[in-house]
Amino acid sequence: MSEHVTIRGTDAGTTTSSGPSTDEGVAVTAATSRTYTVVADVNVRSGPGTSYAMVGRVLAGTRVTLHCQRPGETVTGPSGTSRIWDRIGTGRYISDTYLRTGSNGYVAPRC
Repeated sequence: MSEHVTIRGTDAGTTTSSGPSTDEGVAVTAATSRTYTVVADVNVRSGPGTSYAMVGRVLAGTRVTLHCQRPGETVTGPSGTSRIWDRIGTGRYISDTYLRTGSNGYVAPRC
């Protein structure tokens, strides 16, 4: 059985479920594509920058699926400075500086 992490609205935490989310959250499935660990608590944005609406929060240690990446606002975070943003769900982006990808460049297709 694969593990799912559901990121719900603006909750500060996450919950685990055994299937896809049916509410406003987004189910992130480890079996679909490559997953990475979030290195520090991070706000989830609706687009690739801090000026986009905050649509949730992911806590440090959570594993999320990286669907694609795109350039956006330059951010300095725990892993350095980057303008790469990672889409972790539909309308859900976090700065690449908050994921432990093992690279300073693109590791997924561009969005």
